[in-house]
Amino acid sequence: MTTLNVQIPDSLMKQILDLAKQERTTVDQLVTIALAAQVSAWRAKESIASRARRADLAAFDRVMAKVPNVPPMPGDELPPGYKRD
Repeated sequence: MTTLNVQIPDSLMKQILDLAKQERTTVDQLVTIALAAQVSAWRAKESIASRARRADLAAFDRVMAKVPNVPPMPGDELPPGYKRD
């Protein structure tokens, strides 16, 4: 384990203390969970961006051109008032 000393605003620390008490956990555990979740979100964003850069839009268009232009099956309709971009 590594110890990390950080400075955070007092208002955020109050929220952390309140949440730790509410969740019956330690501040250390709460901060570790929150940090892990944020790191995971950043990594996912990087992964998605990397995959998007490799996308072949021409190949996508070729595949989509094979999809028949038929009405949706019952239950698969767009909700009333839905607007496409």
